[in-house]
Amino acid sequence: MMFSHVTLGCSNLERAIKFYDAVLSVLGHSRQEVLPDRGPASACWMPSGKSLPEFFINLPFNGQAASVGNGNMVAFVAVSKTQVDKAYAVALQHGARNEGAPGARCRYGAGYYGAYFRDLDGNKVHIAYRGDIN
Repeated sequence: MMFSHVTLGCSNLERAIKFYDAVLSVLGHSRQEVLPDRGPASACWMPSGKSLPEFFINLPFNGQAASVGNGNMVAFVAVSKTQVDKAYAVALQHGARNEGAPGARCRYGAGYYGAYFRDLDGNKVHIAYRGDIN
């Protein structure tokens, strides 16, 4: 395993929780309790039945406004093309901005299929079915 966790900043935690609850449930991830003394106000999701990796959204620790990075992106694995399509559709229904409709991304590998969107705070998110390695 390569990652322990990934964290994205948000400007409105309640709004971000509703968004990611909807999108990540399609991928089989569930929200976990975050102890209040662990850091800034945040929410966490993990793949069902696993303890890592964790995906966090939080209000920035330094109290400044959340911002996105140019060239930064988080990519979630899907188990099928249909799951990519559904997660993307749910994201757009919940206010995400399209950054690339679902489709084959052959330049990344044979069988690679994915979609891109910006979450409610402008973070770039990718949902990928890795048919090239599945």
